[in-house]
Amino acid sequence: MLDIKWIRDNPKALVEALVKRSWSADEAQSTVDDLIARDEARREHVTELQTKQERRNAASKEIGNAMRSGDAALAEKLKGEVGEIKTFIQNGEARERELDKALNDALAVLPNVPLDDVPVGKDEHDNVVKHIVGTVPTRPNWVKEHFEIGEALGMMDFERAAKLSGSRFTVLRSGLARMERAIGQFMLDLHTTEHGYEEVIPPLMVRDEVLFGTNQLPKFEEDLFFVQHGEGRLGLIPTAEVPLTNLVREEITAHEKLPLRLTALTPCFRSEAGSSGRDTRGMLRQHQFYKVELVSITDQESSLAEHERMTQCAEEVLKRLELPFRTMVLCTGDMGFGARKTYDIEVWLPGQNAYREISSCSVCGDFQARRMDARYKDRDGKGNRFVHTLNGSGTAVGRALIAVIENYQNEDGSVTIPEVLRSYMGGLAKIEAK
Repeated sequence: MLDIKWIRDNPKALVEALVKRSWSADEAQSTVDDLIARDEARREHVTELQTKQERRNAASKEIGNAMRSGDAALAEKLKGEVGEIKTFIQNGEARERELDKALNDALAVLPNVPLDDVPVGKDEHDNVVKHIVGTVPTRPNWVKEHFEIGEALGMMDFERAAKLSGSRFTVLRSGLARMERAIGQFMLDLHTTEHGYEEVIPPLMVRDEVLFGTNQLPKFEEDLFFVQHGEGRLGLIPTAEVPLTNLVREEITAHEKLPLRLTALTPCFRSEAGSSGRDTRGMLRQHQFYKVELVSITDQESSLAEHERMTQCAEEVLKRLELPFRTMVLCTGDMGFGARKTYDIEVWLPGQNAYREISSCSVCGDFQARRMDARYKDRDGKGNRFVHTLNGSGTAVGRALIAVIENYQNEDGSVTIPEVLRSYMGGLAKIEAK
């Protein structure tokens, strides 16, 4: 969530930021004007309420003085005034809550402000290549897509998954099931033993206020799955970013504990609203998938350097798996709602003859921290400041499996197991049909 004081002091900057994010100039200006008007109305009301409270306190003292001096008439008159003020304050406090909610609701649907070095653009076609790692090999004519290979091996079953759960689910079996587990374990071991992340097993269902904290709610509710819980509900996590980041919600973290670096391997659940007709074949876009998430909580001075570090940690996964990839700087129109800057890592899929996203690493500044009320102590211990939050896929396990299958496929339909995974698979070197 953006700081209303910053908006009040920099209305033009917010209009420009919204235009960069593909808003029309008129819509951006109208939105900013409305926010400032809401803020002014709230501030005027609060000032009036404070004035009434001061008068109530003064009148209460005057009542005591009048009673001590024997002026009963004045005391009764003042009591009547205090009674009227109390009623005004009671109604005024309710009105203040209404004005607060209206302002916060308007702020809650505003996206974050992009950093100055983020390229301006409308969509993925305007993203910029940061660097390319590995060489894309010449594509033999026998190369297949992952689902063709998996089905031919008898280890990837979409038909039975559809009987169980409908579309966008997969049943993995035997060697492919074992390799997906191996990939997740390898990623966790790499990030915890070499990259300094602390492993966490978080809840997979969370409250609405937790989803609000990491900006899934209210704007992206249709992308979520919910389960009934008592008289309320809990949301299934779309990414472990949600519980990991919220571990510091409503807390003040000591400066010496920062940065916090957290990782988790969890299933993730997404409704994929709006993706009808996209990636309908195979495992690329699923309602349920596994992902290793990376989350960092930093002070305000360290977040940009931490963003570069986190991206390198995610890239190292693909380097160890010896998969060709490229890292992209997302443009303003393609960047996520809560991000100030995002790097997408795209792995090469020879079956599709294309790069596809496997990780997205974002720095959010204090955008999520304001929604979570997550702060840290200054170095001198005197003041509190909002933390900066970062998140990234380290990486998506299912997509890594797809990339391994396609890049390590053999003409006979078997799949060679990357060297780095073999110790997780009992020394097995190849997956073949039974």
